[in-house]
Amino acid sequence: MNPLRRIDTWFRTHPVISDVLVACLLLLTFSSLSVGAAAPLYPEAAGTEGWMLLAFTISVAQLAPWAIRRFRPVLAAGITVFFCLVQLLIGPDLLPSIIIVPMMVHNLAVNGPRWASFAGLGTALAGAVLNGAKIAYAPPSFLDPGADLISNNNAAMSGDVTQQAVIAVSFAVGAASIVLAAWAFGDLARTRRLAMEQLRDRARQLEVEAAQERELAAADERNHIAREMHDIVAHSLQVIITQADGGRYAGAQDPQVAVNTLGTVSETGRKALGEMRRLLGVLRGPEATEFHPQPGLVDLEDLVETIRLTGLDVDFAVEGEARRALPTGGELAAYRAVQESLTNTVRHGGPNATATVRLRWTGRGLEIEVQDNGRGAAASEATAGSRQGLVGLRERIGLFGGSVRSGPRQGGGFAVHATVPYQEI
Repeated sequence: MNPLRRIDTWFRTHPVISDVLVACLLLLTFSSLSVGAAAPLYPEAAGTEGWMLLAFTISVAQLAPWAIRRFRPVLAAGITVFFCLVQLLIGPDLLPSIIIVPMMVHNLAVNGPRWASFAGLGTALAGAVLNGAKIAYAPPSFLDPGADLISNNNAAMSGDVTQQAVIAVSFAVGAASIVLAAWAFGDLARTRRLAMEQLRDRARQLEVEAAQERELAAADERNHIAREMHDIVAHSLQVIITQADGGRYAGAQDPQVAVNTLGTVSETGRKALGEMRRLLGVLRGPEATEFHPQPGLVDLEDLVETIRLTGLDVDFAVEGEARRALPTGGELAAYRAVQESLTNTVRHGGPNATATVRLRWTGRGLEIEVQDNGRGAAASEATAGSRQGLVGLRERIGLFGGSVRSGPRQGGGFAVHATVPYQEI
């Protein structure tokens, strides 16, 4: 790994420690330079030690807040501004530690609140103007009996107002340019950081939404598979059980009835096995899927004939004609509605039950009505099911904007009424 990249990674992962190390480096470098810059031209002059101590103290106080600049940017800038004012009032004209000003302006623009960013910029620009005026016009400080180089030059040029103005403006413009550049780069970095944070937030939001969509899709697919398996297994097993029971009792009197019954059981089992293989093929993937035609309205006659083999008398009729096509999957939903209703009648209707199936084509779509005169809601706990079939039927019909009503009939029996609307144009 590139050593520079490794150093950059370390600084990014340890921001507080890196700020403390940078502050220590600034203190070691610029505090000593500030002491040297504050030394008078005449080392033997009185007050030299006090002047240098003041310069060192101001420098340390200006630079030390950099250690907290990331998590307390406003406080760090406030401390630096305070000691810059101390330097402006009683300190040397210029100290190398003044480099902290554009650094703090840049830091406020990156990490501070928006108001603090503009406040820091305005304060730094005002400080540039005041420092320029001090250098050009202020007399030597009373703490510096020997006077520094710039103060001596000021004293020498005290009578030339034009040159003093040029010095003041030049310093103010130069310092202001550095401050403005630091703020501009900091504001650009802030904008880039906010944009990256928005992108990361958006990416996290998209991940959450994608996970939710996957969960919803998986739940919907589980419900779909549950409905299909219930329709296939429950219907086929009910036919097989009824035929097996009937064949067992009838076979003692007429062996041919047992043979016919076994044939029906075998055919029903094969159909159920074929549909289960198709369903499992969908679960395994497209390469394992065998696309057999789904049952539709044309297969209802065969369904009714299969139900009649169980001994249930079924009256089936179709009224009217279709005006438009049903939506894709609508015919399968209608087929499953009739299948579920008749299967429930076989299971819960009891002996001597009869059923009627009516399909009516209306101006809105297909109406399905299945009624029986069996025990219906009065079925015993031993024969009562979990009603998952009716729940799945409502879900299946609801996908196409249809509705399902079911319940006991007056006078006995059970009724299921379902509607499947036409496909929207």
